Amino acid sequence: MEIQALEEFDEILEPLGARSAQFFLAASLYHAKKVSFHRAAELAGLSFEEFKARLKEHFSTGYILSDETVISDIDTADKLLSDL
Repeated sequence: MEIQALEEFDEILEPLGARSAQFFLAASLYHAKKVSFHRAAELAGLSFEEFKARLKEHFSTGYILSDETVISDIDTADKLLSDL
């Protein structure tokens, strides 16, 4: 599927480079938690590292971590440390 941006967006997207519409759509889906980071990178046609760099460039952060994910990771680390 090819994305056809509305003409009103051409002036804004053009300086941001090729496939910028795909990147911002994929980033929006990732930020809305509709797709995973990996899937968003695929949709944008970028590698994992390229997608992360573009997110940092345009949104000041490369990853979105929910409180639940952080708490789960801390619990897992605590469990692993207690098993030592």
